[in-house]
Amino acid sequence: MNGLTQWFNEFGETFYKCFIRENRYQLLLDGIGVTLKVSLLAVFIGIIIGLLIALCNLSKNKFLRGIGKVYTDVIRGTPSVTQLMIIYFVIFATVNWEKWIIAAIAFGINSGAYVSEIIRAGILSIDKGQTEAGRSLGLNGYQTMIRIVIPQAVKNIFPALCNEFIVLIKETAIVGYVGLVDIQKAGDFIKSSTFIAFMPLIGTAIIYFIIIKALTIGLGFIEKALRKSENR
Repeated sequence: MNGLTQWFNEFGETFYKCFIRENRYQLLLDGIGVTLKVSLLAVFIGIIIGLLIALCNLSKNKFLRGIGKVYTDVIRGTPSVTQLMIIYFVIFATVNWEKWIIAAIAFGINSGAYVSEIIRAGILSIDKGQTEAGRSLGLNGYQTMIRIVIPQAVKNIFPALCNEFIVLIKETAIVGYVGLVDIQKAGDFIKSSTFIAFMPLIGTAIIYFIIIKALTIGLGFIEKALRKSENR
């Protein structure tokens, strides 16, 4: 019993030292804001780029297909941390933008390559008869794609897009390389200030888990709403 009491006392002291003293919890709260801002803007950019590249890859134009192939090959073939540093320290080195915006652009460009394959697979999963039906109604190729094919493909690609969003949140843990203080970097600061590794690392892991779990539940409700129109 005394041993258990001593363990609780030591745990409380460690918790206080890591998160309460000097308002160190504020670092984590600010880090959560940075992570969410970067992730949300990145997924928005990634979806736009992914849609455009998917359309390029599906195009009959060899030049557009070449652009799509080169983009996906380069982005998928290089580490995201390298892309982040190239975009931040080279491409946007002279641009006076906030760090989190540049980081979000870097992650959006990276995510776009993967999203493009998700969208391409979703579009190809739609029966060709839908395209033929659209053309028979007098729609051109672009109108058929936008009004008929893509709305139906959304239901197929939504779960994969959700997974990409979740992966993106975890990938943003490398933004510390460009001086941003996200959740992971905040935990590192606490670790270096207190010389305690266990509590800050477990704390950051729990925060990531809660964010991703809440996101998974919320996206699950959206997916169910999208599936309501289907006959089972």
